[in-house]
Amino acid sequence: MAITFIFFLIAARLLYVQVFWSGKLKLRAFDQWNREIPIIAQRGKITDCNGSVLAGNQTTYSVFLRPNAVVNAEYTATVLGGIFGKEPKEILDKINGGKISEVTVARQTDKASIEKLVSYDLPGVYYSRDNSRSYTYGETLCQVLGFTAYDGSGVAGIEKFYDSVLSGADGEITYTTDIVGIETKNPEIIYREASAGDEIRLTVDIDIQLSAENAMKSVFLSSGAKSVSCVVVNPRNGDILAMVNYPSYDLNEVPRDDMDKLNALTRNGTVSDIYEPGSTFKIITAAANIEEYLRGNPKAFSNSYVFNSSRTRTVDGTKIKCWSTHANGKHTNQTLATALNNSCNPCFTDIALALGKDTFYDYLQNFGFGNVTGIDFSGEALGMLVPRTAVRDCDLARIGFGQTVAVTAVQLACAAAAAVNGGNYYMPRLLKSVISADGKTVADNQPVLKNKVISEQASRILAEMLEGVVKEGSGKHAYIEGYKVGGKTGTAQKYEDGHVAQGKYVSSFVGFFPADDPQYLALIIVDEPQGTYYGSAVAAPVAKEIFGDIIEIKGLTPFE
Repeated sequence: MAITFIFFLIAARLLYVQVFWSGKLKLRAFDQWNREIPIIAQRGKITDCNGSVLAGNQTTYSVFLRPNAVVNAEYTATVLGGIFGKEPKEILDKINGGKISEVTVARQTDKASIEKLVSYDLPGVYYSRDNSRSYTYGETLCQVLGFTAYDGSGVAGIEKFYDSVLSGADGEITYTTDIVGIETKNPEIIYREASAGDEIRLTVDIDIQLSAENAMKSVFLSSGAKSVSCVVVNPRNGDILAMVNYPSYDLNEVPRDDMDKLNALTRNGTVSDIYEPGSTFKIITAAANIEEYLRGNPKAFSNSYVFNSSRTRTVDGTKIKCWSTHANGKHTNQTLATALNNSCNPCFTDIALALGKDTFYDYLQNFGFGNVTGIDFSGEALGMLVPRTAVRDCDLARIGFGQTVAVTAVQLACAAAAAVNGGNYYMPRLLKSVISADGKTVADNQPVLKNKVISEQASRILAEMLEGVVKEGSGKHAYIEGYKVGGKTGTAQKYEDGHVAQGKYVSSFVGFFPADDPQYLALIIVDEPQGTYYGSAVAAPVAKEIFGDIIEIKGLTPFE
């Protein structure tokens, strides 16, 4: 009986090994009697909208060793240490460690080092081609493009967001070896080709990007600001034409050894950071009022309505003041157009309160505030909007002129674009198309119309008013003779620990042209400029510089 039981036990074990475990055992045997040399796939390029290469590749090499196949450990460690600048003892310890079947000696090394390695013909040492990422313009667009890890995978930015598209599929060369990993005399060679990654073509125009970067660097240095940022968008379809954050860093020299510095410099603040917009938000309040008036809402103000000329409004016991003293007859007889010109806070307080919480919040929601835009980039912030159920009249009053609300740069740029482009809210996008290694377009990323925020008529009226702001009002430093430029300035106080931070402001400007058919819109943000801090003086001239460059780059003729 016992013998029968043992027999069945052995038979069951044999059945398990031969049937259920056979696959794993074959793989172990294959790995034991073969050596694999990886073939790293060529990573896809990242290009601008015209095909200019922003991120490409340089051919480099990785070096490996198999401790079991090394013949002279000390000699091998000494040679490898000398060629690749490594400590020989560290390599020797890995060879003699007995726990690692394969050791990586060097990555992304140059051809000269490989030629020197080959001359020594070291048993157990081999190399394969890999790729080093190369960024054509260094620090330009650095927070958008992102960078890769040593193994070639995307770590940040577009490199990370579209890593699966860019990375391709690695291949390998397999050689037969003996039990310790030494290549046999007549090895059987199996070659599996690598598949190159696809090209990511962005909506970004490198010429406009370079212009925006130069302009933002200049204002950063001249204003002594903490940081500056800029978004240039095509209002017709949501294409991001330029995106700038400064200070920046060189993508070809990523500060990997300083994590705090790396995290600070690689953050795309235009997407991930929020700020209180101040008077640039009056574009949205004005848009809501104009649309409601055209719809026949009796609570909305007509374009000819003259606002109360008092400098202050008191709401829920809170006094709201205009930035101007209203002395000597200033800010009197203001219509909506002149209130925009003068950026008079009380007038926009009146509009928000007159429209009421529900109506005004419907517009805020439709314009995308308190929610993500859906841009194809990781880490997008929601912004901050007081919940509709919790908002008080004093909150509503301040939201009307851009306080008690926080937005991202891309959020405000897209909302402003929708307000002046005919009322069409397009999802912002960085991806234009995906192109295969053989040059075929495999995906064409079409514009996405998310919402109709206001009517074309309301949008046209608003754009005309904002053109007046640049011609006659606070945005006159963005005026370009012969071109219809519209815009709105903003100067917002900063808060720290719930209190106004004395002497700290965010200066901004939203500009667009041509005003009667917007093709380009730019949002300029200057954080904590020193000395002069008004958006009209600090930010508006930057938009003028960028628009002037675009006119020259695109060969645009005067519109008027």
